[in-house]
Amino acid sequence: MTDTSAKPSAQSLGVGSIIAESFSILFGNLVTVIILGFVPMFFSTLISGFLLGWGAVLGTDPDVFPSTFSVVLFVVDMIIQMSIYGLMVALIVQMAYDVKLGRSPSIGRYIGPALKTLAPVLIVSLIVFVLVGIGFVALIVPGLWIYAVFCVIVPAIVIERAGFGAMRRSAALTKDFRWAIVGLLIVVWICALLLAMVFGIIVTLALSVTGGGFLSGLLAVILLSGINGFTYSLSAISVSLIYARLREIKEGVGVEQLASVFE
Repeated sequence: MTDTSAKPSAQSLGVGSIIAESFSILFGNLVTVIILGFVPMFFSTLISGFLLGWGAVLGTDPDVFPSTFSVVLFVVDMIIQMSIYGLMVALIVQMAYDVKLGRSPSIGRYIGPALKTLAPVLIVSLIVFVLVGIGFVALIVPGLWIYAVFCVIVPAIVIERAGFGAMRRSAALTKDFRWAIVGLLIVVWICALLLAMVFGIIVTLALSVTGGGFLSGLLAVILLSGINGFTYSLSAISVSLIYARLREIKEGVGVEQLASVFE
């Protein structure tokens, strides 16, 4: 008789496989990723520009908080940005599972489920953002560990409709695998940073050619949105695959069952 009481940690998370598959999904579906990642980030950048000023958004103005009013605008902008980012991640999660199953991505089909879960995604993400921020203020390692604990809250909300219980659900799923997740996410973030640096060089060269003015500013916004959309999409895909792997290890749930909620 097979012993089914073995601890989940006896199985490997498969860090290398998740990283490889994340890049495969990213580069194998560039058009879809550009739409799902770039479009939300473009509107995000525009909103930040109008609220905080283009100098603050593009990094050319060091005086980001000259007044109490600006601090209020920053808080408002942060809430809006996290809403847009949460929506983007909710869209990317669905795309990642379709691609993993060999199905063609269907952007129109993703919008409804993503919008339905936007409120809990925003509120729970804000709570986690504060906790991770406190962890990073204390030391970098606690911040990374806290992020690993709650890294699959968005998939839990979108897939399981976990709502405001997503933090507890994420903590349960990531238990026994948090340091592996930390290592995986560090590798993904380093890769995303390198990609951002490459794109940053392209942005700098492009801006030097345009020579300033409205065209230069518009190009900067477009390129900045592209960089953010691309790098955030890579992170979102990785989180989606982490969640799928944890459900497989701990509960024997396959990707087919995860993606069935969108049908």
